[in-house]
Amino acid sequence: MGLTPGPVPGSVVPQWCEGLNVGVLAPDYQRLVKALTGGSRAGGEVRDCRQLAVALGLEPVPAKVEGVRSKAKRLVARGWLAEEKPGMFSVAGGRVGGS
Repeated sequence: MGLTPGPVPGSVVPQWCEGLNVGVLAPDYQRLVKALTGGSRAGGEVRDCRQLAVALGLEPVPAKVEGVRSKAKRLVARGWLAEEKPGMFSVAGGRVGGS
């Protein structure tokens, strides 16, 4: 056996530490990080939750935007993203990695 299961929807977001890449995150969280990095581009962008929702292909309605905000805040709390100013998110320095 000895297989390590991959990320699954609804799984806990791990605390970021050196050596982790976005591949350890659940698919929804991976998409969120990639929306801020422009896919594979280093450096990334700063976006609000409405812009992130649109980038993820979601309607920018309050329920969808709030879901994105919740995920972004969780990623900030675990060190994956930075909140530049209230409601403006970017990838925290050095957190970009392949999946």
